[in-house]
Amino acid sequence: MRSIWKGSLSFGLVNVPVKLYAATEDHDVPLHQVHDVDGGRIRYQRRCEIDGEIVEYEHIAKAYVDGDETVILTADDLAALPAERSKDIDVVEFVPSEQVDPIMFEKSYFLAPDSKSTKAYVLLRETLQATDRTAIVRFALRQKTRLAALRVHDEVLMLQTLLWDDEVREARFPELDEVPKITDAELTMSKQLVESFSSDFTPDKFTDDYQQQLRTLVEAKLEQGDALDTEATFGRAEGRGGGEVLDLMEALRRSVENQRVEKQRAGTPAKSVGRTKASGRSA
Repeated sequence: MRSIWKGSLSFGLVNVPVKLYAATEDHDVPLHQVHDVDGGRIRYQRRCEIDGEIVEYEHIAKAYVDGDETVILTADDLAALPAERSKDIDVVEFVPSEQVDPIMFEKSYFLAPDSKSTKAYVLLRETLQATDRTAIVRFALRQKTRLAALRVHDEVLMLQTLLWDDEVREARFPELDEVPKITDAELTMSKQLVESFSSDFTPDKFTDDYQQQLRTLVEAKLEQGDALDTEATFGRAEGRGGGEVLDLMEALRRSVENQRVEKQRAGTPAKSVGRTKASGRSA
């Protein structure tokens, strides 16, 4: 694994150099959208709704829509904000672990020691385990201030970013205002049903059947030769700007062809076309 962040974990006067690693990964089979007739790749373009032009990244700004008015925020506007560049993970408080509601968990990261001496790292790990406490910390990642829970997972410190309090919606449903009467017999029977399904949670016994079957389907099609040439359908520009390069080259080719046809109709010999300098705008 490659670390995505380096800094220090601080609580009191204790400073622990650490490295941050993503703790999870997506196992879904990657799929692309293609034309069902010929397998051609479907590309998405950043097209302006006013003038219809395809917009380059350097000309794309962010905006906030406030009813009938829109506020455009340029890169310079955002750069003027006080960006968070601290390399410290500061422990704010230690709270009972059961007080951190799982609904607030956002993304999980592993914290590994970034020093030859791991004593401070192990000390914090052992302290959290012995006290059954979770550390609430603040840190900056990708120029944004984050709130996170620091706990122990498989003998490693785990950092789980938290949603801010105003990002969690209130669970309020009028249908539950009038609580129906539950009889003792109903509750007893329901408890018996729960007991019949009771077990210890072992994550590795659960698998994503859909993704496994999808991968099997893809492999079967490959073995049967039911596939298209990627270069012929996706184009040689794969990984180099994608759709914009293909769209520009197609526009140039059509422009040259149209010009040749028009000259032939007018009875003027078509001149050979050498290298064409693209202005970046589609014809």
